Amino acid sequence: MDSLRALLIVLASVTSAQLAFAADVLPQPAAPFKGKIGPTVKESIPDWPQPVHAPQGAPNIVLILLDDVGFGAAGTFGGPVQTPQLDKLASDGLRYNRFHVSAQCSPTRAALLSGRNDHRVGFGVVTDISSGFPGYNGVWKKEAVSIAEVLRRNGYSTAAFGKWHNTPYWEISPVGPFDHWPTGLGFEYFYGFMGAEDSQWDPSLYRNTTPVDPPKTPEEGYHFTTDIADEAINWLHTHESLEPLKPYFLYFATGATHGPQQVPKEWIERYRGHFDRGWDELRKEIFARQKKLGVIPAGARLTLRPKELPAWNSFSADEQKLLARQMEVFAGFMAQTDYEVGRLIDAVRQAPGGTNTLVMYIVGDNGPDEASGRLGLNWPGGGSLQEQLRRLDELGGPSIFNNYATGWAWATAAPFQWGKHIASHLGGTRDPLIVSWPARIKDRGGLRSQFSHVTDVAATVYEVTGIRFPSVVDGVEQLPLDGVSLADTFDDAKAPSRHRMQVFEQMGNRAIYRDGWIAAARHTVPWVASSNNDFSRDRWELYNLDEDFSEARDLARRYPQKLRELQALFDVEARKNDIYPLNPSVSHEAQSKFTAEQTHFSYYPGLPRLPPTAAPDFSRSHRIVAEVGIPENSAQGVIISDESRSCGFTLYVKDNHLVYENHFADKTDKISSQTSLPYGKVELAYQFSRHLSRTGKPEEVDAEPGVGTLYVNGQVVAEEEQGPVMTCGTLGIGQTFGPAVSGAFQPPFKFNGVLNKVTVELK
Repeated sequence: MDSLRALLIVLASVTSAQLAFAADVLPQPAAPFKGKIGPTVKESIPDWPQPVHAPQGAPNIVLILLDDVGFGAAGTFGGPVQTPQLDKLASDGLRYNRFHVSAQCSPTRAALLSGRNDHRVGFGVVTDISSGFPGYNGVWKKEAVSIAEVLRRNGYSTAAFGKWHNTPYWEISPVGPFDHWPTGLGFEYFYGFMGAEDSQWDPSLYRNTTPVDPPKTPEEGYHFTTDIADEAINWLHTHESLEPLKPYFLYFATGATHGPQQVPKEWIERYRGHFDRGWDELRKEIFARQKKLGVIPAGARLTLRPKELPAWNSFSADEQKLLARQMEVFAGFMAQTDYEVGRLIDAVRQAPGGTNTLVMYIVGDNGPDEASGRLGLNWPGGGSLQEQLRRLDELGGPSIFNNYATGWAWATAAPFQWGKHIASHLGGTRDPLIVSWPARIKDRGGLRSQFSHVTDVAATVYEVTGIRFPSVVDGVEQLPLDGVSLADTFDDAKAPSRHRMQVFEQMGNRAIYRDGWIAAARHTVPWVASSNNDFSRDRWELYNLDEDFSEARDLARRYPQKLRELQALFDVEARKNDIYPLNPSVSHEAQSKFTAEQTHFSYYPGLPRLPPTAAPDFSRSHRIVAEVGIPENSAQGVIISDESRSCGFTLYVKDNHLVYENHFADKTDKISSQTSLPYGKVELAYQFSRHLSRTGKPEEVDAEPGVGTLYVNGQVVAEEEQGPVMTCGTLGIGQTFGPAVSGAFQPPFKFNGVLNKVTVELK
C-alpha cells in the first residue's frame, strides 16, 4: 500500500511539472500515450495525439490599427471626420484618452505585437531607415516572441490583414528568408503589403509570402481598404464554418491614412468646402468639440502653433484652394476607412461568439504626418502651383501620390504639440484607444484616463485569455514584457495607473514619463532633414500630465530638480532599452542592403514581381543586355521594366522596334530604334551613362541626368540625352507588373518572342 501511495505521489509530481512546463515553455511537450499497446491491434487501445486547446471560454481577439492619424482627427474624439462606426464601437465599450504609441510606424507595431518597448525588439526606427545597432536594425529578436505566436501555440487561429512594415527590407524578396514575415512571426495567414506605404489603388500585394495581383483594377472599383476588409471577413466566415469553437486572433492594420491619401471621389466630395477656413480655425473647432464630448478635461489648454509652421492667412487664395482640397481628400479617406472597419466589426459581432470577442481599436500608430511641408506632397505634378491646381481633382485618385500639408497634420493633433516622428511630445505619441467586449465590459460608453501604452495590449491579451506569457520559446529565453494589463480598468474607471514609467525616442526626439511627470527634448522638425548630431543643446521641457493634459505649461524652470531627476532616468532607460546611439539622420542602408555588394544581375523569364529593395540601383550608370529570339511576325512586349504609376522606366519592343521610356519628376524621355529588329536570335541592349554630379564627382547624388543609348547586336541604333533614372517601382522581366507609366501599351504587355536572359551590369 505504501509503495502504491509513493507511486501515485511520483505520478502527481510528474503531471504537475509537465503542466508548469507547458504553461511556461513553448512548444508544449507532447502528452504521453494513454492507450494500450498489446501484441496485436485486437489487444490494443489507440490514443490519438490531441491538439492544444485554448483555455475554456477564452475570447476571440480583434486588434485594429490605423496609420498616421492624429488624436483629434476622428469625430469620436472631436475631429472633423465623421466616424459613425467608431462612435458605435465606443458607445458599446470604453474610450481611453491617455493611450500612447511610438512616434513612427514600425516601432509602434513591434511594441504592439510583442509587448516590449520598440528599441528592445530592434525597431528604434522604421525598417526603411534601420541601421546596424541593436536597437535600430529592424530585425525582430527571437527573444521577443509575438502575441500571434503565443496565441497560435495555445490553441488560437491567427491571421493578419493590411500593412505589415516589420520585415527587414533586404528579406522582402521571393527567396526570403521568411522568418520575419507575418507567417514567420505567428500568423497562419497574411494578406496585404509589406512596406511603409503603397498605392491604395494598385498595391503590391502578398498572400502569405507569395506576390499576388489585386482582384480588380481601379476602374473596376478596387481599393485596398475595401479589399482587406473583404478578405478579413471571408477569412472569418471560413474560420467560423470550419472551427466555430476555436478562438481566433485577427490583426487588421490599414494603410489609411498614411500617404498616399487615396480614396474614391464620392467620399472626398462629402467634405467639399468643409476646410476653406484653414487649419488655425479647424484646430480651435476640434478643441471645442473635444471639451463638449468630454474626451479631454475641462481645464485642458489648446497648445499654440509652433513658429516653424505658417499661419493659414499667410497663403494666397490659390494656395488655400490647393490646401483645402488636400484636407478634403484626407477626410474622405478616413471616413471610408471608418466604414470599411465597421463592416469587419459587424461581421465579428454577428458571428458565433461575437459578444465574447475583445476588440481593441487603436486610432493611429503615431501622430499625424507632418513631414510633407508647407504645400504638402502632390507628386507627380508637384511643380508650379498652377500645374498643381490644374490637376486638383486628381488628388486622391490613382495618378497622384499625395499627402496633406504640415498644417493639417498639426490641426488634427489637437490639443497637443507636434505630430509623427516627434516622440518628445504628445502630438506624436498619444492616440485614441477604443476597447469593446460586450460579454465582459458593462460600463458602456465609459471614459478611461489611466496612463497606458501600446505595450500594454499584449499583457492585457494574456490576462483576459488566461494564457501564461512564456519564459522560453524554442529554447530562447524571452525578454520580460514592458507593458501591464489594462483589464482592471474594464470595471473600474478610477483604477490607478499601473503603467508608471515609459521611455520614448524617435530620431533624437525623446521623452521620459514617470508617475504623472514627463520630461521632453525635441531635436528635429519633421519637414526639415537634419544631420545635427549635437544633442547637448536640445532644450528639455517638463510637464505635469496629471494637471496639464495637453503639455501646455512648461515647468522646467520652476522644478529644475525634478527635470534633472527625469533626465537621469532617461539615461538609465536609454541604456537598458538599446536607445543609444541617438541618431537623427535618415539612412538608406537597409533599403540597399539586399543588393549592396552586387554589380551584376541575371534575370530569367517567369521571375515573380520584385520590390524596389531587391532590384539594382538603376540611378547609377548601368547596362542592360537581353538575349532574345525575334519572331517572324512583328515582335511586341516588355523586356524589363521598373515602374509605378508615377515614375520608372521600361525597355520594350513595339511594332518590331526597340524602345526605352523613362519617367522622372513628371518628365518623359523616349528613345526608339529607327529600323525594325531582325528575325531570329538577337542581342538587345540599353546603356545609361550618368553625367558627373554638380560637385564633379560621379555617382555622388541619388538622381542625375545622362545619356541613354540603344544597341541591337552591338550596334548603336539610337542615342539621346535623358533625365535621371530611379529604382522606384516593381521590377518585371518579360512583362510589366501593375500599372505602367507608359501610355504606349497596356499591362502586362508580355514579350511575344523568346526571352532567354536579361543581365544588368552596374558601372
